Amino acid sequence: MNASLWWMLTGLALWLLGLHGLLTLRQALRRIIAVNLMGSGVFLLLIALALRSRPLDPLPVALVVTGLVVAVSATALALRLVNGLAQGGDQP
Repeated sequence: MNASLWWMLTGLALWLLGLHGLLTLRQALRRIIAVNLMGSGVFLLLIALALRSRPLDPLPVALVVTGLVVAVSATALALRLVNGLAQGGDQP
């Protein structure tokens, strides 16, 4: 088994673990963590696919960097929404 296949299987395992958490957990914070775990699995899979191509394809790397920025922003928004709901929901 080569290294890129190992990283692809690890990314798939992370995605499946996050999907399991998303479907079974009820707490909002844990569901946010599960979605982030799924995103990390997809990023790992994209990087492993980029490593398989010779010469190195810059498009999946650029997609992962952009995805990381979007994931951090979406996580911050989700945490703010959960915090607002926990404090009463009607506050601006």
